[in-house]
Amino acid sequence: MPALVTGQLLGLDIGSVLEVTNCFPFPSRGGEEEEEVEADGANYQLEMMRCLREVNVDNNTVGWYQSTYMGSYQTAELIETFLNYQENIKRCVCIIYDPQRSGQGVLALKALKLTDAFMELFRNQNFTGEKLREQNLTWQDIFQEIPVKISNSALVSAIMTELESVSPATQSDFDRLVLSTNPFMEKNLEFLIECMDDLSMEQQRFQYYYRNLSRQQAQQQAWLQKRRTENMSRRALGEEPLPEEDPNNPIFKPLIEPSRLDSYLITNQISNYCSQINGFAGQSFIKLYMMDAVHENN
Repeated sequence: MPALVTGQLLGLDIGSVLEVTNCFPFPSRGGEEEEEVEADGANYQLEMMRCLREVNVDNNTVGWYQSTYMGSYQTAELIETFLNYQENIKRCVCIIYDPQRSGQGVLALKALKLTDAFMELFRNQNFTGEKLREQNLTWQDIFQEIPVKISNSALVSAIMTELESVSPATQSDFDRLVLSTNPFMEKNLEFLIECMDDLSMEQQRFQYYYRNLSRQQAQQQAWLQKRRTENMSRRALGEEPLPEEDPNNPIFKPLIEPSRLDSYLITNQISNYCSQINGFAGQSFIKLYMMDAVHENN
């Protein structure tokens, strides 16, 4: 798997438009202590911002970018990063770039943000089934994709025009005509199967919780029935009845419901893989029909 990269996005928040005008990468360091890496990373960012300010470049942080492999980005770490950024930046975005998908002649670039309803639940760490039903929050309500418009300055456009090949076709056009689909399809199917296994494990975890909950409720009912019978006997003898709940009894200790966040993220990732496979399969059929027509004409 190729190394993933990430970096800071700089720009301006103007009205309803968030302009990303510059960026710089974060250093990648392995094998060092986490505290040292965080301290060095913070100093590096401050120094980069100072240098950019000196050359009159927009140095306002508006989010971050990160690369992904086959569209695998729906993780709890991504959500925590969003929250850390939004402590200081109300409207921040994350730009996701997939170099493998872009290598096939398609610009695989998307800008994401978290929905307000999901962020509120995540701050409270309350992902129980009851709370999710109250908020009417589904796995589709985690991320919100923001439309992206790419534009160049007049100087960059002029340089690109000078560098543009006189050939009517570009390398991206040829990449889109490649018939081989094995690497992309195999990896997507492999990751899809792994996600299905993870989702199955999450379902087993919830089934185990509900079995224990049903067993506990049955034990509580049996204990209450026994206590009520005992209290009837005590009342008949003129004695004070005993309380019908005993907080010291283990069967009255509430069971902690597992968080549904992981299952939501896994379901989101499964949907992403299915969309990629579906889209790529459709393009492959078009290529095959086109090649069949070319062979018939020849």
